Amino acid sequence: MAPSIADNLEKNTMGITSEMPGEKRVLNEEMQRRAEIHEYTSMANPTMALIPVVAHMPDLHESGSSRIETFNLSKHLQVSYAATSPNLLAAFIRICTGESVSSTALATSQAFYVIRGTGSSESEYGLINWSEGDLFVLPKTDQQIKHSATGGDHGGAALYWVSDEPLMRYLGTLPAESQFEPTMWTQKALLDRVEEIRHTPGATELNRCGVLLGNTACPQTKTLTHVLWSLLNSLAPHSVQRPHRHNSVALDLAVHALPNVYTLMAPSLDADGKLINPVRVDWIKGGVFITPPGWWHSHHNESEEMAWVLPMQDAGLYTYQRTLDIRFVDEEVRNAKNGMVWGSSFTLKRKERKESYQDLRDERPNSTNELDELDETATKEAKAKV
Repeated sequence: MAPSIADNLEKNTMGITSEMPGEKRVLNEEMQRRAEIHEYTSMANPTMALIPVVAHMPDLHESGSSRIETFNLSKHLQVSYAATSPNLLAAFIRICTGESVSSTALATSQAFYVIRGTGSSESEYGLINWSEGDLFVLPKTDQQIKHSATGGDHGGAALYWVSDEPLMRYLGTLPAESQFEPTMWTQKALLDRVEEIRHTPGATELNRCGVLLGNTACPQTKTLTHVLWSLLNSLAPHSVQRPHRHNSVALDLAVHALPNVYTLMAPSLDADGKLINPVRVDWIKGGVFITPPGWWHSHHNESEEMAWVLPMQDAGLYTYQRTLDIRFVDEEVRNAKNGMVWGSSFTLKRKERKESYQDLRDERPNSTNELDELDETATKEAKAKV
């Protein structure tokens, strides 16, 4: 069993403050042995373990006893704790009808999507009744969560479970307080909203056709939780959703798909916006696949039915840090042909910039020269876009 965060914290502080009678321990020599100094340009982008394009297949939750099947890529990521991506851990929870499974996580955010079946989840916050297509999130929990199944295909229910425990492990910390309240999105509410969007003018031209799942606790980021992000995306028969990319890792659940529904993904585009040497990942209903960070990816449905995918990402955190940098292929190609290279897709409209600068002027009346320079820069950028 991997050591707990508390064990690691205790280990990391052992010997640091110890003293001999009458003298203090001098740490300089020991501390200097740990120090490294690197040349900047060769190490600014260090070689790190790659995040692989792999899948967690649905047969893991369709048969056998009640259990948790963790999507553990710790060896690929070269970490000592269970992780699917640097910040997230995904798993399937199979619950046979009439049985229960308990889960625990050292996490600030946990999301549960009901792949199939009916049942309930009981935690220190209370009882949640759920059915297929529902999604709910829980903040930090100090006790186990008991999941029980009352029915479902393949002998019971199945949940898709994602938490930010690897982020806590990496930071060597424990969740201190809850950042949101337990929240639930029912299948009916989600599908009704998607259907409404599909019938709006211009819907067929959208890069993705779905709904972002927001939380009242996240008014700025509009995300599932302050760390987690999710989208219920629909893909019409015989259609293609053009490429986009983002800095967050996506752990994509194929909610529903017939054969010949797939994603193409690649690190790079050519000058016409086509993926260079793409990898194909077929959507298998009830399975999960990984889209690595920064990879361009398009979705393709060559079947006769609507397909659905539910990506789970750590994009709540990235959005808050203003580093998600989501880009869409058509805009990227247009900018490239105009000789423009964007440092970030996070931008402020000119009106928003002027308002923010005015707020700063009110707070810092002696800094008007500096703010005028910023305003002049904004003007030049606006002219460059025209």
